[in-house]
Amino acid sequence: MAATGFVHHPACLEHDPGPGHPERSQRVKALLERVHASGLAGELDVREARLAREDELVRVHPPQYVRAIEDACRRAPSVLDGDTTVSRGSWNAALAAAGGVLEACERVMAGEWANAFCATRPPGHHAERDVAMGFCLFNNVAVAAAALRTVHGVERIAILDWDVHHGNGTQHLFERDPGVFYASLHQWPFYPGTGAASERGIGPGEGTTRNCPMPAGAGDAEWLGALERVILPELEAFAPGFVLVSAGFDAHHLDPLASTELTTGAYREMTTRLSELALDSAQGRLVSVLEGGYHLGAIADCAEVHLAALRDAAR
Repeated sequence: MAATGFVHHPACLEHDPGPGHPERSQRVKALLERVHASGLAGELDVREARLAREDELVRVHPPQYVRAIEDACRRAPSVLDGDTTVSRGSWNAALAAAGGVLEACERVMAGEWANAFCATRPPGHHAERDVAMGFCLFNNVAVAAAALRTVHGVERIAILDWDVHHGNGTQHLFERDPGVFYASLHQWPFYPGTGAASERGIGPGEGTTRNCPMPAGAGDAEWLGALERVILPELEAFAPGFVLVSAGFDAHHLDPLASTELTTGAYREMTTRLSELALDSAQGRLVSVLEGGYHLGAIADCAEVHLAALRDAAR
């Protein structure tokens, strides 16, 4: 069986949003240290991400927006919105974050990998078509979905976003597209204010958006219950040819930015169930990309069980 891929790039550690910012390089450092200390690194195919090209980014972001991000990084430090700041190292980090998920999808489509996880930053799911927000510059998972459609000819793509914050950017980029099913589990009401259960898509995309907003204090029973009862049946009916995961680990009970009570084990269970869906519908093809997660111990714990479940699914 093909291996599980693990994608990273040193440039992702050079993105610096400023002192005291929760989206700091130590998040990925803690994750990397755990992958090596646990022995998982020896069971994965570890690769350095390639950098995304402009022609790949402009499938979802206008050229003028891409140039504006590059210019802001060149003039850094630059504040793009109230909580999104870039440094000189942010440009290559953003290209590596988008390029990492592109490379992972390419290797999975080629049959070299069964599945993969991208340990990259900055995150992406809040980035709108032409707006940087919520710590995000380019919408990495959307860039990957667009490439899967246009380059690899995948007709139906499922995106599951289990970050504790709703992925407004990803939903808005695909809410009119019947070929991309966006599903989200997230705390509600909460930043960024989108993600109501009534948001089901627009026009030809109606029915291919499914939000499962969860109240503060919800834990494993509520999140896993919604996954089993609501999201998985709809994704199974959609029958995706590829599964993408916006893997935020900030719904963990230790995370400082949210009030959701997931245990580490919930992330293993969600990964296992989604891997089963991918195996049944998409020949096992699944790529996940790091989004949020701001407690260093929790992000390391969750990434470890997530990767172990992906490894097991690839066997």
